Amino acid sequence: MHLRTEQRVCITFCANLRKRATETLKMIQQGFGVQSLSLAQVFQWHTRFKTGRTSVDGDEHTERSTSRTTPETVARIQQLIRHDRRRTIRDIAEDAGVGYGKCQRVLAEEFGMHRVAAKFVPRILTADQKQQRVVCTELHQLASDDEMLLSSVITGDES
Repeated sequence: MHLRTEQRVCITFCANLRKRATETLKMIQQGFGVQSLSLAQVFQWHTRFKTGRTSVDGDEHTERSTSRTTPETVARIQQLIRHDRRRTIRDIAEDAGVGYGKCQRVLAEEFGMHRVAAKFVPRILTADQKQQRVVCTELHQLASDDEMLLSSVITGDES
């Protein structure tokens, strides 16, 4: 018999003997040691058996789908981001039909993106993006010809 099921049988026995939940917990901890059910579980099962439950089997759980991220999902998220980088993760997840966490994971792991201000931007430029960068050749040429050009540039901010 499974260890949890054995403990539930013991809890049933104690509930039938009209033992309190705290007494039942102490007995379970003495009998099963470190492998005993938690306080919350013992109290929960004790209440169930006192109110008429007879089965010691666990409840059926509705399992969440453990679907993997499909290439179609990744492509859909990529399309949504390319269309508008100012969208929220929640909006993208809703339009792509995936959960918030999965969408966030795709953006971070698949595309290497993170949120800056109100846009998603890549953390590192891709090789394609590096090739597309344009350096002002005229300014570069002027700086090469005149070494003092950059010393005459004045910068400032709003203050």
